[in-house]
Order: sequence, then C-alpha cells, then structure tokens
Amino acid sequence: MKYAGLKDTEVIASREENGSNLIPDSEPTTFWDEFKETFGDPMIKILLIIAGIMIVMFFFGYAEIYEPVGTIVAVIIVAIVSAKTGVASDTAYRKLKDDQKKDTCKVYRNGLLEVIEVDDVVVGDKVLLQAGDKIPADGILIDGDLRVDNSALNGETEECKKFAINETTPFTEEITGDVFVDGYSLFRGAVVFDGSGVLDVRKVGLKSMMGKMAEEMQDDEPDSPLKVKLGILANQISRFGYIGAAVITILYIAYFIAGAGGFTAYLATGWSSILQDVIEAVSLAIVIIVCAVPEGLPLMISLVLMQNTSRMLEHNVLVRKAVGIETAGSLNILFSDKTGTITKGSLEVVDFFTADGQTITLDSLEQHQKLKTLVDVAIGMNSASMYDGTHRVIGGNATDQALMRFLGEEKYKLIQSDAAYIAGKRQGFNSANKFSQVEIQDLHQTFYKGAPEKFLDIATKALNEDGEVVELDLETVNKKINEMASKAMRVLVFGYSTSPLIENSINQDVVLIGFVAIRDDVRPEAKDAIKEVKDAGIQVVMITGDRLETAVAIAKDAGLIQNNTDRALTSSQLAQMNDEELKTIIKDIRVIARALPTDKSRMVRICQEMNLVVGMTGDGVNDSPALKRADVGFAMGSGTEAAKEAGEIVILDDNFKSIKDAVLYGRTIYNNILKFCKFQLVINVAAVIVSAISPFFGIEEPLKVTHLLFVNLVMDGLGAIMLGNEPALEKYMSEKPRRRDESIISKKMAVQILTMGIWLTILSFIFLKAPLFNSFFETKEQRYTAYFVLFIVAALFNGFNVRDEGFGIFKGFSDNPGFLKVWFAIVIVQAVIVNAALIPMQVFTWIGNMFSCVPFSLKGWIITVLCAATMLPVDLIRKCFVHKK
Repeated sequence: MKYAGLKDTEVIASREENGSNLIPDSEPTTFWDEFKETFGDPMIKILLIIAGIMIVMFFFGYAEIYEPVGTIVAVIIVAIVSAKTGVASDTAYRKLKDDQKKDTCKVYRNGLLEVIEVDDVVVGDKVLLQAGDKIPADGILIDGDLRVDNSALNGETEECKKFAINETTPFTEEITGDVFVDGYSLFRGAVVFDGSGVLDVRKVGLKSMMGKMAEEMQDDEPDSPLKVKLGILANQISRFGYIGAAVITILYIAYFIAGAGGFTAYLATGWSSILQDVIEAVSLAIVIIVCAVPEGLPLMISLVLMQNTSRMLEHNVLVRKAVGIETAGSLNILFSDKTGTITKGSLEVVDFFTADGQTITLDSLEQHQKLKTLVDVAIGMNSASMYDGTHRVIGGNATDQALMRFLGEEKYKLIQSDAAYIAGKRQGFNSANKFSQVEIQDLHQTFYKGAPEKFLDIATKALNEDGEVVELDLETVNKKINEMASKAMRVLVFGYSTSPLIENSINQDVVLIGFVAIRDDVRPEAKDAIKEVKDAGIQVVMITGDRLETAVAIAKDAGLIQNNTDRALTSSQLAQMNDEELKTIIKDIRVIARALPTDKSRMVRICQEMNLVVGMTGDGVNDSPALKRADVGFAMGSGTEAAKEAGEIVILDDNFKSIKDAVLYGRTIYNNILKFCKFQLVINVAAVIVSAISPFFGIEEPLKVTHLLFVNLVMDGLGAIMLGNEPALEKYMSEKPRRRDESIISKKMAVQILTMGIWLTILSFIFLKAPLFNSFFETKEQRYTAYFVLFIVAALFNGFNVRDEGFGIFKGFSDNPGFLKVWFAIVIVQAVIVNAALIPMQVFTWIGNMFSCVPFSLKGWIITVLCAATMLPVDLIRKCFVHKK
C-alpha cells in the first residue's frame, strides 16, 4: 500500500488543531423564535398599540375590557399559527435531510484503507478518489489523474482535468474562478467523473470553500414583497384611522359648541362638562381607529400560508419558509439554472442518423436490427463505463455514461455475457486520438467510436438505414453534423472494420455504422412550463456556466429566445457594463453564459433596486449567496445542502414545472388575500362611517364594542378560512406580476371597497331611521339588535361578491366546500347570540347581555336578511359598469 495514512492519535491531534469537517446546519427553527418574529409585523404592532390604549381607557372607565382582550387573543392566535407553520416547514425540510444517507469516503488510516463518514475527515488525511465519488474536503491531488465535475461549485458542466502534483505544493489560500480549473486543486462538493487518485486534505469544515459559503448564508435577508405590501397597507389604514379620528374629534367638539349656543356659552358650561365631552369625543375616535384596523388580516394570512405549504408537497415543492410561496406568485423576473432545471441534468443520446442523412427515431431504432446490434457492440464492448450492482452507471466520462444509459442495463449484461463478444486488444479514448477501439475476436472485427472528424477523412463506406453498405456521402454527413452542432449537440460516430486493431490508428476499410447526437436535453415539460411562466408576465433568464453557443441553443429549444430583441450575454460582457447600463437592457436579457456567482448576486441586487421581485434557482454552493439574496430562492432537491439552506423553497424533483406550480399557488394565495381584504375592508369602511356620523343623526352607538369585536375577530377569523381555501385558477397565470412596492389596494379594488362600504352605510341609516321598518320591530332594542344582524349578514353576502371579479360568484363551491359551511356557521352563531335570552342557561344569558341583543320576530329576520341581500345586486351592477368600460 502506497499510503499508510494518519494514525488514530494523529487524527485526534489534527481535529483539535484544524477543526472538524462537519459543516453545521443552521439552527432548527424553534416555536419561540417564530412566535417572537410575528410581533415585528406592522399590522400586529398597530393592533397591540390599540389594545394598549383600550386597556388604559378601561382603567379610567371609558371602555369595555372585551375589545383589548379580544385583540390580544387574536394576536396570540396569529403568533401561534405562524410559529406552527414555520416549525412545520423547517421540520419537513430537516426530515428530508435526515432521510438521506450520510456521505462516506475511502481514507488511508493506520496502514489500512477505511470507509468513514465525510464529517470525520481531517486535515492530513489521504483520501482515495474513484469515478463517482464526491470530494469530501478541499486539498490537492498527489497521486493519479481525475476528470472532475465542478458544477456544484461554479456551475461549469464541462469536465475539469486534474493531475497529480508534488505533496509539498501549498494549497491556494485565495480562491478565484481560475483555481477551480487549475491542474491539481480539489474542492468539497465536486464529483469525480473518471479516473482515480489520492487527495491530500488541506481544508476541512468551515475553513473549506463550502464551509465559508455556509457562513455567508447568515446575512440578513430582504423583506418579502408581502411584508413590504402589508407595511404599506398598515400605514394607509393607520393614516385613515388617525385622520378620521382627529376629524371626528374636532367635529364633535364643534357639535357640542354649536349645541351650547357658541364658544362662550360652551365655556360657561364648566370644565368638568367640557372634559366629559372631550373624553366622549376621544372615546369615539378610538372606536373609529379600532374599526379601521382589519384585525383578522394577519390571522387570515397565517392560516392561508399554513394551509398551502402542506398542499404544495403534492406538487414536489417543499416550502421551507411559508412566506416564500406567496412571494413566488409575485415574481417579476426569474433567474433559472440550466442544468437539471431546464435540462434533464445529464448528457443523453437525443438523436441517431445514418451516413446518408436519414434520421431514425430512438423509439424505432430497434426495428433496424443490424444497425442497432452493431451500435450495441460498439458501446457495450468499447466503453470505460459500466453498470454496477445498483443499476447505476459508473466509470468513464460523461459521454461514455450517456452512451451506456442509451444502451441500457439489459443489453449491456447480454453483450458482456454473450460468448460471441470476446474482447481482444483494446485502446481507450484519449484526447489526442479522439476515438476508442476494441477488437472482437470471434467476430474478427474491430469496433470504433469517436469524433466524426477522425473518421470522415478515412472512411469511404457506410451503412444506410436498412443496414446495407453504401458509398459515403460526405457532403450530406457534414451538413447533418453542422445541423446538430447548431443545436449544441455533440456528435459521435460508430464504425467497424474487418481488419485487426492497429494502435493509434483507424483501419482504411472502416465502415461507418451511424451517428448519435448527445447533449443535456431540454425537459419536455419544462418547455410548456416556461411558456406558462412567460405568459404570466414573468421574465425568465437562463443563467449558466456553459459557453455562450451551447446556452443559446438550449435557450432557443426551451423557448426562451424567440426573436432578435432577446439578448444573450456572457459574464465578461456583463462585467464591462456599469449598473445603470445594465438596468436599461435587463428587460431584454434571456441568457447569461459563463456566469460567475458574483454575476448572480449582482443581477439580484440590480433587479431589486428596480423594485422587481426576483426569483433565483440553484443547486450548487456557488448559487447560495444569490439564493439567499433573492426574494425567493428555489433550491433543487438534488442540490447541495448549502443551496437548500439558502433557499425558501426546495424543488424536490428539480423540475421547472414545479417552479411553475409554485408560481400558480403563490398567485392563488395572493388573490385569496385580496379577496379577504375586499371582504373585510368593506366592513371596516362601513363601521368607521356609521360609528363616526351616527351621533349626528341621533343614533346612539349602533355598533357596540362587543359587536366590533365579533366583526373584527370572530367573523373575520372564520372569513379567513372561508376565502383562504379558494382554489387555484389557471387564469391567475395570465395576470401581470406585481411590483415589490405596489400597494395591496389597487384603484379597482378601492372602488369596489368604497362602493360596497358606502352602500352598506346607506343601508344602515335607512334601516335605523326609516319609518318603513317600525312595523317589523316592537322596541328600539330589537331594531338595534336586528341592525347588528343586518351588518353581519350583509358582510356575508359580500363574501360571494369577492369570490370572482366577474359574475361567477356562485361557481366552484365543490373546490372550496368550506365556504358555505363557514357561511352558514356564522349565521347560526349570529342567531344563537340574538336568541340567547330564550335559552335557559346562565352562559347564554351572559352572552346575550354582553352583545346587548334581544330576540325579535320571524318577520323581522326576513326583512333584515332581504335588506342584507341587496349587497349582491348592487355589486353586480357595479361589475356591469366595470366590464362595460
């Protein structure tokens, strides 16, 4: 054995001196941390301020305790639901990680070759690397030679050649893009394509490049677009409430002065009377502020996010942070990896053609038996790749592995076991010859596979699609090869000769069997998903480490580049532009090739400066900073742990289609939030206006504090369940994306809220003052109780209105059966509250007294519900005008 490796005592000493190779996970999300984070929400802060004011007023005898207690309870419920959602998402993510087997590696220790967990590697270890192994730590290659896939680190899909260097060579301290592709440096996370060698470990754990990247992930993240929008809404509502309260206070003081016969006469009433009037005006102002704030909104958002995070698992989307799924629906621009997301993630044979230019589909190739048999032998007996015992292709380079997958495990085993196929001399592929060859003794033939240019100058014969030998049509073949190359496909040729194998040479009697085109092909479902995402108004930019020509060809096939205005740039071209120049062309960019990690982070920053909501996909360590900085990071399920830690969402199947599903559900969540806002803010607007001006009409406290508590907490909490489960509609994908700084309340939405709020206000005063209703109620108390019912049921009817922007307000109940259940549940609860005095139990008597409700007649119920139902035709008339415009 060439290397004895470290002894156990040396391993312990190295670990103490240089640290462990363990890269710690982020701290698990705790219930308490998530609970505390809720109180940073701007809407929650407003609710707590109001609750504090109401508590102070209660102690001075000017308010009931129900409202502040109810508000605090609602806030606590929101915090609990949000915390449970956050913990559940984090737990699901950690379970996904725990279910994965721990990586192991082969290390020389104590004179033996041992298999240990990657976390146990230390500086000074000599690690044996073979094809298929993942490199466990940073260091240098001191023995052998390797072909390495660095794509997890730098996005480059091309093989990187590494050769042994003297063990005394120092390891580079400053890591740049050039170090990845030098001749000997190896980094944790890269994968060995081919070859074998020994790694001398120099950096482990947090000192490795992957470890340093993990530490960078601790930076603060930008506020989500939803949080930004809710902050704007909270400011708007606060302003509305505070200005309304101030105006009403002034109007009330003026009303009192006018009632006293002027300012001098008012002063003459005495300071105690004036103080009482001021307190009454301020009390009313605070009630107005309470009415203005939608206490149920935070609860609704928490419930909707919780419901949809679990639902998304069915679509291969693991939501690590609940707000990420809503943010996905707000995307303006999405930077997507190529490999594994838009493409399948590995090279594969995508085309087969003969020397006469005839394409034979892969599905029908079996029907051309002679051609297929010869191709099978040329692959199965002439490859550095093979199938292991777990149905996995190992060994060889990426091209060999693609050909082996094309051959298939059954054919490979058949060829290897067939006595007719006994290999004699063979010569493997090398970069100088650009072909490999093997002599099959029993067939007395030599089989070749390699680069076409090495064969076309020699061969004069080829097989046609029927397996007959014909003259080689060089012009047709070259035209076909150029056509494949323009699509970023690599072409290989197979051939055979009846002459013995000659080393480093191709026999003159070689007959070309056929050609295959290989590439990392576009996922079929990704094309459709990209079209849907683009139709949704989201700009998709493919960002890759591949060369520009390859990237452009893939982008055209995927439907990203479709006209002359669509631009493809390289990293070097980006570097030559300043930020302002880049901002002017961002809308036209579709491809960024040869991209560096810094390019990704820069693009995210610039787009966010333009108030765009940015999504970023990634699977490698190099993607982690950009995933963290983006508004929503989509980490791939097969990617590195660093990428998954950085992203808000993990795409379990690495498929662009799943990203499309995340966008659809994100838009559904946002639309459901808008529906709820329209539902609740109509109530709030009407409650504010009615409470503010009713005293001027001689109406004393039509909505009591307990009524407002029921409206703002109980009813709206149930309303959240009622509207939060509205189904995902494909029409949401045709909506334009929203800017980060766009207000939740659009002009169209404001018109609907004000129209219905004003109608409910008018309806309220007609119901309370018009003599028409005197015959339906025997007492003033009954009429006021009926008004409480009217207010609630009118809001419930408006719940139908907000379900659809058009006239389909009664459609789709089968997709949201909870809507009608909750609707009728609220009506039943309302009936119980009103008729509590009729139920011979102390608790119901207490409920009736708390809500100041008394029973009234059936005809009173009928007229009240009919009045409330006018919310439906009024909004339908409004919609007619909107649609006419």
